[in-house]
Amino acid sequence: MSKVPTITLNNGVEMPQLGFGVWQVADDEATAAVSTALEAGYRSIDTAAIYENETGTGKALAASGIARDELFVTTKLWNSANETWTRDNVLREFDASLAKLGLDYVDLYLIHWPRAMREDYVTIWRAFAEIAASGRAKAVGVSNFHAPQLERVIAETSLVPAVNQVELHPDFAQTELRAVHARHGIVTEAWSPLGQGRELLGDPVLARIGAKHGKSAAQVVLRWHLQVGNVAIPKSVTPSRIRENFDVFGFELDADDLAAIAGLDAGNRLGPNPDEFDWS
Repeated sequence: MSKVPTITLNNGVEMPQLGFGVWQVADDEATAAVSTALEAGYRSIDTAAIYENETGTGKALAASGIARDELFVTTKLWNSANETWTRDNVLREFDASLAKLGLDYVDLYLIHWPRAMREDYVTIWRAFAEIAASGRAKAVGVSNFHAPQLERVIAETSLVPAVNQVELHPDFAQTELRAVHARHGIVTEAWSPLGQGRELLGDPVLARIGAKHGKSAAQVVLRWHLQVGNVAIPKSVTPSRIRENFDVFGFELDADDLAAIAGLDAGNRLGPNPDEFDWS
């Protein structure tokens, strides 16, 4: 049994608080990476249509021997700017993702970006409600949504997203957005939870806290995510790092540690601003 704690989504589904992401992992490398993650103890795997590695991910899931009900699989709709997103188009893309993964259902299906300037995310969300009602996605949510888009889909459909997956790390802690999530019962999931490893993991504050606990800076950051209530999905293709990122359950950050990490928030976004992003 996995030792990863779970968070209960707003529809009662249990989601592991630590998962494994496969962003920027080639399809022919995804099978090995996901297999290593599953062997290390991960049971939640996060992929997306645009990653073009659902097939490789699905092969690892099938070969793992792990019962389907012990796995939590997330994928995402790439709501490309090149297409008009009708209900039928959404359902077609969902069917394609299931086929590539080799699954009858996913545990979580997300709208990858709001593309707020196009205003078709409400139509897409209504199709997501239909997918959720069918049971072929145990839960549905969004990714990269800001508060206005969240408020709009809730107001116009009455279906509250179970999850909003956003860029989030100590240097970009998303405090205001997390408060919006808490108000609506939306779970906050962090992509790039380690800040893409850039300057963040070399910060002396994290080094000091890591030395105190006998852990790496990455392990300190992942532990921070768990203790503040985020879901985190670190990504790596290096087996030793995959295992290291999972080894975050044998220690606890104290109040001083948490306060020091909170002080690192400089509002530094690494990825695109969702209000402007419309890449095809």
